[in-house]
Amino acid sequence: MARVTDTAATLRTDRAVRRHQLRAVVSATVGTTIEWYDFFLYGVAAATVFPQKFFPGSDPFISTMLSFTTFFVGFVARPIGAAIFGHFGDRIGRKKLLVFTMIVMGASTMAVGLTPSYEVIGIWGAVFLTIGRILQGLAIGGQWSGSVLMAAEWTDPKRRGFTTSFAQMGAPAGMVLANGALALMTGLTSDQSFLDWGWRIPFLASVALVITGFYIRAGVNETPVFEELKKTGAIVKAPLVEVLRHNGKEVALSALLRTSQQVCFYIFTTYVITYGTTVLGFGRGLVLNMVMVMALVSCFANPLFGHLSDLYGRRTITAIGCAIMIVFPFMYFGLLDTKSLPLVFLAIVISNPIQDLQYGPQAAYIAESFPASVRYSGSALGYQLASITAGGPAPLIATLLLREYGTSTAIAWYISICSVISLICVFFLKEHRGGRDHQ
Repeated sequence: MARVTDTAATLRTDRAVRRHQLRAVVSATVGTTIEWYDFFLYGVAAATVFPQKFFPGSDPFISTMLSFTTFFVGFVARPIGAAIFGHFGDRIGRKKLLVFTMIVMGASTMAVGLTPSYEVIGIWGAVFLTIGRILQGLAIGGQWSGSVLMAAEWTDPKRRGFTTSFAQMGAPAGMVLANGALALMTGLTSDQSFLDWGWRIPFLASVALVITGFYIRAGVNETPVFEELKKTGAIVKAPLVEVLRHNGKEVALSALLRTSQQVCFYIFTTYVITYGTTVLGFGRGLVLNMVMVMALVSCFANPLFGHLSDLYGRRTITAIGCAIMIVFPFMYFGLLDTKSLPLVFLAIVISNPIQDLQYGPQAAYIAESFPASVRYSGSALGYQLASITAGGPAPLIATLLLREYGTSTAIAWYISICSVISLICVFFLKEHRGGRDHQ
């Protein structure tokens, strides 16, 4: 009888653990979706609205460059957020930091939506816009690692590629929401009304999403891995110092590994909106819709490639992705420059899912490169440093290359060279599939 009772208790415990594992993955997915919605909303607006509303009267090229510069400062802030939140994530736990970063992100996004334009307060509009973007960058700098670690440290180490890819899926899902919200307002308002006030509604709607995400994340317990660190007294006093001292190589390689993926991602998702409207001559709503379809396909590509990394290795899948991206940009811009709607649609829709060969396995690949005691700091810093060197400058560099050389081939060469850099790094960053939890 006692044995039957013990078996029943074990089954109940196993079911409870599985439920919480599922809840952790859902929380990571929903949370990152909401926070990336906020972050990408700014990126889309930077390409479509901000040049006219906050930098009017300038040459269109200068206006676009100024707008993308305010976009870039969010990337500069991301490593700073990674250092700050990484420290506390390794000291007090993953969960508390996730809730805090979501509040900061929601508040800053609403502030951007309320910022008066140039015609109301002059250059101060751009200043307030920049401050809001910095706060967004700080928040996103801390939330990615927390979300990934909640999924990774609650689930079976043998399936971490798959489970953490759902946190990665939050990026294209957030993009779908951001592009969809702006496309909806584009359809519901005239061009002038959209520029006057329509673009602000999606920013202000962020508060409803934040409340939803807060509720979901509040129901998830701290990860078993962090609880074990507390129980064994393995909490590190200065995790940032510790990770740079003992795992500085992994931090640097993680950042360089992301070079190709980051450059591709922000050219395929942000710069293409400017390119599609100003160079190819398509309407803003049409380009936004094509990018949104691309992001929907990415939502399915990420878990697929994360799962394949569990089967064949993070390094193998990532290397394949880097190798393909050495040649793909020339095909991509070749299709775009035909200005044929079906071919442009094809180029946009397949671009980001091909990039997901790198992005899908990336969360597990980077997180597992660091011991559990400094994993938040190490993974956050390595992941976010690429924001300064690759992701943030990508739209700016693409704009300058097109201006200087007058051909998209220059942009294709830029992406290709970045992909070579990442491919080299794949062979130097060791794979620790399944763990380092007890080191």
